[in-house]
Amino acid sequence: MTVGRMGAMVAALLASSMPAWGQSAPPPTPELRLDRSDYFEAPGVNWLIFSNVNEGLFADAKISGVELIQQGVRTATNGDVRLAATPGQWDPAGAFVRRRVDKAAGVIEAVMRYPDFDYTVRAERRGGKVVLSVILDKPLPAAMVGKAGLNLEFIPSAYFHRSYTADGRAALFPRYPADAMTLTPERNLASGRSDGPGAEPQPFATARSLTLAPEDPAHRVGIATREGMLALFDGRNQAQNGWYVVRQLLPGGRTGKVVEWTLDASSVSDWLRPPVIGHSQIGYRADGPKIATVELDRDDKRALKPRLLRLNAAGRFVPVPGPVAKDWGSYLRYRYTQLDFSGVTTPGTYAIDYGTTRSAPFPIGPDVMAGIWHLTNDIYFPIAMDHMLVNEAYRVWHGDPHRDDARQAPLNHEHIDLYRQGPTTDTRFQPGEHIPGLAVGGWLDAGDFDIRTQTQYQVVRQLVDAWETFGIDRDTVAVDWDARKVEMHVPDGVPDILQQIRHGSVQLLAQFDAVGHAIHGIVEPDVGQYTHLGDAASKTDGLIYDAKLKPYQRAYDAKGGRSGTPDDRWAFTSKATALNYGSAAALAATARAWKDRDPAFANRCLDRAIRVWADEHSHAPDTFRHGNTTGGPIEEEEFTAAVELLIATGDQRYVERVQALTPAMLRRFDATATLIAKVVPHMPASYRATIEPAARDWAKRAAAMTSANPFGVPITAGGWAGSGAVLGFGLTADALHRVFPTIVDTAPVLRALDFIHGHHPASAKSFVSGVGAESKEVAYGSNRADFSFIPGGVVPGVLLLKPDYPENRDDWPFFWGENEYVVPEGAMYLTLANAAARIGGGK
Repeated sequence: MTVGRMGAMVAALLASSMPAWGQSAPPPTPELRLDRSDYFEAPGVNWLIFSNVNEGLFADAKISGVELIQQGVRTATNGDVRLAATPGQWDPAGAFVRRRVDKAAGVIEAVMRYPDFDYTVRAERRGGKVVLSVILDKPLPAAMVGKAGLNLEFIPSAYFHRSYTADGRAALFPRYPADAMTLTPERNLASGRSDGPGAEPQPFATARSLTLAPEDPAHRVGIATREGMLALFDGRNQAQNGWYVVRQLLPGGRTGKVVEWTLDASSVSDWLRPPVIGHSQIGYRADGPKIATVELDRDDKRALKPRLLRLNAAGRFVPVPGPVAKDWGSYLRYRYTQLDFSGVTTPGTYAIDYGTTRSAPFPIGPDVMAGIWHLTNDIYFPIAMDHMLVNEAYRVWHGDPHRDDARQAPLNHEHIDLYRQGPTTDTRFQPGEHIPGLAVGGWLDAGDFDIRTQTQYQVVRQLVDAWETFGIDRDTVAVDWDARKVEMHVPDGVPDILQQIRHGSVQLLAQFDAVGHAIHGIVEPDVGQYTHLGDAASKTDGLIYDAKLKPYQRAYDAKGGRSGTPDDRWAFTSKATALNYGSAAALAATARAWKDRDPAFANRCLDRAIRVWADEHSHAPDTFRHGNTTGGPIEEEEFTAAVELLIATGDQRYVERVQALTPAMLRRFDATATLIAKVVPHMPASYRATIEPAARDWAKRAAAMTSANPFGVPITAGGWAGSGAVLGFGLTADALHRVFPTIVDTAPVLRALDFIHGHHPASAKSFVSGVGAESKEVAYGSNRADFSFIPGGVVPGVLLLKPDYPENRDDWPFFWGENEYVVPEGAMYLTLANAAARIGGGK
């Protein structure tokens, strides 16, 4: 047990012995301030008031409205007027109009709008409390009475094993939802069911005054209403990702201040957030750079310094003389100090401490990077394989899913998860008709089980890059496409990476064979399947839909089975030139990888890629675009195809097209640098000089990253965290270094990998599940409802919430923006890990 963990346990025991509110007066509450930030703050308490707003399509992100950060952890969110007691992803939410912050008066207001009424949410500082109110200029429309209410959601994991009081009556928070339900005419879209009636949860407590976790200062929150009643609901009755919700309905026939709550979150004078010691959880090469970064509360003025410790023969950690810490400065809401111990080269087990906080142990030695990508190769990628039963010893990860793929999507239809069908099918199939041949290959999207074509071709190309650059020949997985079965930990004589390349390419080929062009992808037909958790093989019945049969009726004949259940996934097929080029690029790359092992398959891939290129150059581009399912910019996708076809064939016409498109690619160099670097050996000698200025500029910007944040990598903001950007940064550095070794060094490669392995804000966990001493072991995979993980999966990582809060949660897997495994990131990590192992310590 580390010293830091022991301290946390002692603090928890002390907290559990403290008297609850109602048995004695609560401790004095320090006054809230509204001066240095655009939110209310006191020691251990931040009330964010519409710093973040609902993003609409992905409203289950749980980042909006009134939010509470208590003792460094965000525990409440989505404080706003909502039309359901436990709203889900697709339930309506008010649109943000404007926000006003009056620091002198201690007031923050947000004006919000539904189609038929506007309202203002006002938050006013009152000592150590926040008075939260809803203001109406006009009475609530009659149709909204009984529906519109002020909600505030609390994350269940923060209140597991804790109590609450309702008007002084003591009770325990439910560990698992089992509340009474009320039948309704319509299903809530978050219900996870495709048919049947609706059902809404009843509150498990009502009161004028609620106190959450009265026994625990780290989670104690009081909520009192001026009039009316508060109701406490458990959103997990509707969906596993639901939260506890405090709600009060807005009254009808009134204007002005129609609801008023007093919010009182426990604040502790002089509370400081515990230090976080960011470091590489896999350890460090003896001959490489070694930097750890300690993240500190901005009010932490203690004169402490981090120390490097080494485990001695007696099993005790002892200080290592030499390394000196220095302050880095402030970034977001924290300040940072760094310990550079690059000069320490003695192999062994080490740790870092800062006061009473100690890091996880980590090695220093020559082989710390050897095999760190094996879990991604051996476990994660096989589990992601669609249309295959995947078995690991005693465990079946999933059966053979989606054997009934796929039906033509309906016309002019905007679907879930950014899919859309245009005004025609662009195929010979009618809407709803079965498209034969698509039930092969492909990787399942992390938690949604769709086959997104853009993902398929990105991953194929990334794996081919890894195969060609590093000669990876690891063989631990047996793949039998005829039997549609995968056995993990069973070699079969074929390198696993080649099998994965083939599996993705088989799906791409199937699309062209079935409809003549690349499609957007294949996705669940309804929300019930979209929200499915568990074995993908149980999502559908595996039988092709037959409209002549009744629902749930099945029929079998010599041709196989048919079903009257319309559970088959939909194929979205509107033509998009970008997707055709992207798929052609991947198939050309696959041809190179497989030419020596299966020439017939390789020739089939290359022939299709050449034909797609020729066809696209015979007509105007198809510019259909929607969301992130229809490819990147057309010029960029064409450039990708030209590069891969040139390397595969050496044909001069691709050289000419690369030359013609390069000026546009240089304007998007951050996105295209790896491709440009890849094609240099296949271009005239003058091409290198053409791109050198862009490489020099990139090297300068990469070096400047070390002053932009303490970790020296791009840390992106938005609804999706930035592991992909960090991995891309490292891969770009590696590609450019191979072309311009004196201009671009390898330091960004190692900084990127250190970031992924734990040297980052908010926590010190490795973002690769199962890799490193401490890693993501509660994540957003198909098994997320079990609060578990998929080994080797890479999560998005650190999410930056406005205005200054970095977050990555280990107690709640449903934060998809932080914790959802993404297949391309797995391929990128596998490649970057091999790059780092090859370069060793770096420059």
